Amino acid sequence: MIIIQVAGGLGNQMQQYSLYRKLLHLNNDDNSKVKLDVSWFQKDTQDKMLAPRDLELNYFAGLPMTFCTPEEKERYTNRSILNKVISRINPSMSTIFMESEMYHPEIFDIKDKYIIGYFANQKYYNELMPELQQLFTFPIHSDSEMHLRNVDIMNEMHQRTSVSVHLRRGDYLSPENNALFGNIATDEYYDSAMNYFNTKDPSTHFYIFTNDVAYAKEKYSDTAKYTIIDWNTGKNSLLDIQLMSHCKGNICANSTFSFWGARLNAREDKEVIRTFTMRNNQPCDPDLMHDYWKGWILIDNKGHII
Repeated sequence: MIIIQVAGGLGNQMQQYSLYRKLLHLNNDDNSKVKLDVSWFQKDTQDKMLAPRDLELNYFAGLPMTFCTPEEKERYTNRSILNKVISRINPSMSTIFMESEMYHPEIFDIKDKYIIGYFANQKYYNELMPELQQLFTFPIHSDSEMHLRNVDIMNEMHQRTSVSVHLRRGDYLSPENNALFGNIATDEYYDSAMNYFNTKDPSTHFYIFTNDVAYAKEKYSDTAKYTIIDWNTGKNSLLDIQLMSHCKGNICANSTFSFWGARLNAREDKEVIRTFTMRNNQPCDPDLMHDYWKGWILIDNKGHII
């Protein structure tokens, strides 16, 4: 059996689910062979977290999932002294597979392990995007007026040259996160990305999605050019991903949240821009990045297209 741990925020959960779908297909869609472990979201675990998370995959209507039992998980994660010794002597015999590289092609040959990781690489499930675009069915806003507002915005996005812009600030500005994620989605990055679309069509309208609305309203105050989306909050936050997916272009932060806005974009004319790197401790080779993120435009923190 293969068990994939689900953990982290919504974007990471969607990536783990996507790998689950990929491995499920490789195992003839046998639900007894590939399962998800969602025990990370139990209350006793989340009570210890600085930023507690919900199993937000449940927000998608009818998303098919098969969960492992505690006993099935224990078979793989029991870290007895004997198991630790065996893993140390021969890592291939370990019952746990831990993500350590940007891409692990060997994961597709796994038949009997517990898998831990975030698996952000587009190459893992790129060919599954049409299926995932159908499976991730968004709910409607809990406020009927805001639901109608979202519908109007989506219609508007299809009637003009629309580009989503994701600004991830807030939690990324804390000292510990800034060291890992800072100085990547810089002003130079956003200026270059917006200029790419403005050069093609000066009438491009940008839709700003952010967790720092005050900053966005000050920096992008021209309402003729920018619309700041600030009404999808709390459990309705995932609807920002839905709105992003209706734009002609997507400018992503180094954040899986906006990656999914681009991934679920089914428009044939779409163009997607993302940061060249995701984290400061993750060296990136240009050739590999273009292979891992086929069709995506990569821009570095100096504003250079790679």
